[in-house]
Amino acid sequence: MPTGFIFQQDGTSAHTSRSAQNWLQSNCPDFIKKDYWSLNLPNINPVDYRVWGAMLEAYRKLKTKPKTIAKLEESLQVIWGNLPQKPIDKTVKDLSN
Repeated sequence: MPTGFIFQQDGTSAHTSRSAQNWLQSNCPDFIKKDYWSLNLPNINPVDYRVWGAMLEAYRKLKTKPKTIAKLEESLQVIWGNLPQKPIDKTVKDLSN
């Protein structure tokens, strides 16, 4: 990891598996075990909440809501591609101060 970054895991099985936890403990000097992270607090990962909030706002503005999972995935990919980068960059910058 580059200096100044923190790898934050969530509760997915890929992050909490014994092999992932063992690898992180062996290879990441500042590793914080999964049991010490609060998973559901918005102030823990503001970038995620900023992005998901922006995506939800854009989704709510869709004139026609998707009726299938495939259409939902397509809509979310379009929304993701159209997210403005500036607010996300500002959030990242604010976190580094």
